[in-house]
Amino acid sequence: MKLCVVFVLTALLVLADGMPPISRDLNTHCRCLQVESRIIPAENLKSIKLVPEGPNCAKTEVIAGLVSGEKVCLNPQSAWVKKLVQFVLEKQTQKKRAAPKTKA
Repeated sequence: MKLCVVFVLTALLVLADGMPPISRDLNTHCRCLQVESRIIPAENLKSIKLVPEGPNCAKTEVIAGLVSGEKVCLNPQSAWVKKLVQFVLEKQTQKKRAAPKTKA
């Protein structure tokens, strides 16, 4: 009987330790399980989303939205993806500088 209780408690401990935290807003997994290294032509790209490393995932993720509606995870280590990310970041900083300042 004691052995059965110890077994059940050990099983519960193992299951509880492997479960993600209880929260609706917290995603504890990386979004990209597989990444693409192939070059995607610019006319096929609709959007680029950069997800920095953090508590959700230990890797930086680059998610491309395609014109077809498909989403593809890109390899952030690929040379062409690095250039694409740099281009997007430069565009964003240019937009911030060009935005007119309004007085509140």
